Amino acid sequence: METRPLANTGLDLSVLSFGASSIGAEFRRVDVGEALRCVNVALDRGMNYIDTAAYYGRGMSEVMLGQVLPEIPRDSYTLSTKLGRYAPQHFDFSARRVLESIDISLERMRVDHLDIVFCHDIEFVELDQIVEETIPALRKEVEKGKVRFIGVSGYPMKIFTEMLDRADLDVVLTYNHYTLQNDMALSIVEPCEAKGVGLINAAPFSARLLTSAALPEWHKATAEVRDVAAKAARFCSEQGCDIAKLALQYSVANPAFASCVTGSANPQRVSQWCDWLEEPLDENLVADVKEILKPIHNWVYVEGRPENNDG
Repeated sequence: METRPLANTGLDLSVLSFGASSIGAEFRRVDVGEALRCVNVALDRGMNYIDTAAYYGRGMSEVMLGQVLPEIPRDSYTLSTKLGRYAPQHFDFSARRVLESIDISLERMRVDHLDIVFCHDIEFVELDQIVEETIPALRKEVEKGKVRFIGVSGYPMKIFTEMLDRADLDVVLTYNHYTLQNDMALSIVEPCEAKGVGLINAAPFSARLLTSAALPEWHKATAEVRDVAAKAARFCSEQGCDIAKLALQYSVANPAFASCVTGSANPQRVSQWCDWLEEPLDENLVADVKEILKPIHNWVYVEGRPENNDG
């Protein structure tokens, strides 16, 4: 699989990478054997980057990875996790929790270092704490050799603009903001390049919005968003293409993003994604689908504190 450099880190990431939230039963009950096999399938198919979080499955995702990773040469993959969010309403970005969280993640995954650690969903807290306490604490962990690079992740684009201005970062992880429906992440491409900060995209399917599957109950899409997305999915199907295939190919294709993260607890699905990337992107179909999606182009929802959201 093609790789791209992650800014100045020296890391080369596969253009498609494995998000381990699903194997932590974050979205549904999983078959443990199948979920574990997903990791091996991803690595065998060329995905050299695995992303997880202490939050996913409330620790289960990291524990599951700990059943697989010790058998795999550590220098053959890049591993990131996240800290600061531990349950839907439980956030702790204190310096003390940074130290504890990193040690717990290392123990769960049975590895001796983390390539990247992200401050997770920072839009839910005051960004002053992230700048003044959390990131300095993470830098001390880098000095100890437990962590190589640090970054931030979250939903609203405003948090990235502010953090790029205020903090010393190596990488940012944005999700749902570079898809067929939403290209707002393009606004931080140049700021990241100017500061030598790596940029990773996640969630090419926008939490199933850009698939033919039924949306989960927790999805915040309005009735109009659901209707327009369903219309786009039907159109793709009529053209003999799964909209999920087009969505994945589209999000992966942009070289401004070092990698695109997505995950599944179904090994056949993971392998299918890799098959899709071996096929050419239909630019004409992309244009037609974007035209259908135009009424909901760059639709977003509020996540976290109001002051951390745009507008």
